[in-house]
Amino acid sequence: MAEISISKEDWERLKLKVRRKYRELSEEDLAYEPGQEEQLIQHLMSRLRRSREYVVFTLKKGLVNIDNNRL
Repeated sequence: MAEISISKEDWERLKLKVRRKYRELSEEDLAYEPGQEEQLIQHLMSRLRRSREYVVFTLKKGLVNIDNNRL
């Protein structure tokens, strides 16, 4: 089970931050539907070659201040 919960509205803003930081990610890499956080984490782990902890930390960091442009 995923450690985070991301709403559709929050994901649209968070996706922009993630895409800005990781330009190699495609739109397909960032495909997400609410409730599928685990699949998103697994996919990002694979594509970014990073640990689960890093991916979850990065997503949580982006959600803390969703209005800020920084990740």
